[in-house]
Amino acid sequence: MSQVTTHVLDTAEGHPAQGVPVRLEAHDLAGWSVLAEGVTDADGRVRDLGPERLDAGVYRLIFDTGSYLGPEAFFPEITVSFRIADPGAHHHVPVLLSPFSYSTYRGS
Repeated sequence: MSQVTTHVLDTAEGHPAQGVPVRLEAHDLAGWSVLAEGVTDADGRVRDLGPERLDAGVYRLIFDTGSYLGPEAFFPEITVSFRIADPGAHHHVPVLLSPFSYSTYRGS
């Protein structure tokens, strides 16, 4: 299993958001670099996103919500930056999505 996973739920429609492209990036002295890309499945999850182990550092998930919400989406992209302090821990970063809002939290 990947060390970082995500789950996107469409709170306006009351179901998982299937088909949302997601990119995992790492930050270092040179800037941001892409580590992995995936697309949410029928359950709104990306279970296999990147390596099984990541070093401590700053990472981000970029969700292409415009491809899910459509060309007039108020939030065409959501970027969630987070820090991995414990390289041995699993990091689950869910997003709750609606047309005019979103929220995120450290999941389990």
